[in-house]
Amino acid sequence: MTETVDGVPASPAAVAAQSELIAPRMREHLTLTPLATFHGVADELGTEALVKCEHLQRTGSFKARGALAKVLTLTAEQRDRGVVTASSGNHGLGVALALSVLGGRGIVFVPDTASPVKVAAIRRFGAEVRGHGSDSGAMETLAREYAGEHDLVYVSPYNDLDVIAGQGTIGVEMLEQAGGCGLDAVFVSVGGGGLISGVASVLKRRLPGVRVFGASPSADAAMAASVAAGRVVPVDARPTLSDGTAGSVEDGAVTLGLCRALVDDWVLVDEAAIRAALRLVIDTEHQLIEGAAAVAVAAALARREELRGQRVAIVSCGANIAASTLAAALTAA
Repeated sequence: MTETVDGVPASPAAVAAQSELIAPRMREHLTLTPLATFHGVADELGTEALVKCEHLQRTGSFKARGALAKVLTLTAEQRDRGVVTASSGNHGLGVALALSVLGGRGIVFVPDTASPVKVAAIRRFGAEVRGHGSDSGAMETLAREYAGEHDLVYVSPYNDLDVIAGQGTIGVEMLEQAGGCGLDAVFVSVGGGGLISGVASVLKRRLPGVRVFGASPSADAAMAASVAAGRVVPVDARPTLSDGTAGSVEDGAVTLGLCRALVDDWVLVDEAAIRAALRLVIDTEHQLIEGAAAVAVAAALARREELRGQRVAIVSCGANIAASTLAAALTAA
């Protein structure tokens, strides 16, 4: 698969090369998160389970990587004039952090359903928050139009090669941390596809035999449906605990082609499975993760029979969950 975005190649090889190039810059500002054994998850899987703990990232989410990678490409004048983005929360938080570190001002369009925890954190970093509607995908169109009308830079949450390469630095670190034994299977939660596109590009370049599983809530699996259709398609989305993956895919998203080329299989999990995975991690590891991270854990558990004897990695993408949402998830039948 080779496409271009503004004349720049969008092949997995190009993404991987860019991720490896910028990985050292990420470490100047962000946390080198561990690739740790989660014994409770391993016991349930019946095999070795390594978790890349992006829930311990500086903003509580992997999104800080892609946002920083993009903002690093901007001039001081562009940052000062203003950066616009759309987000269900975590990407906006990443952009706000990047601007607080490098200087500049930001406007983040969020759906009215965005987690109040994430919205409050965005504001603490100094960015302006604007809420409109209930669909994260619609926010992307609105934010992009606003940026164009006011001559500001728009930073996509996933439909941007710099952002995707930033997420790919997770894969660079995973390779270093996994050592010579490598990895047999990797589970990654999927919303717009930026995370799995970046991570899979890097891992498959170095470990061509690794199987990459895309994980999504069955209530809102826009990318999985689009990959199946071969084009971006709308889905009848329902509420999900995985707010970090919620929302439609932008028309023309470069991540569609990357996902088609890189994702070996898709696993859709229901809300009960997401809640069970969330409880498992909290009860056995005593670490807080959000619903989107629990989706990847739930997907691995759903495929446990075919994973026996394999070295499995799970990307835990974030920890930004509201107390009320967590309480409801833990007490639901």
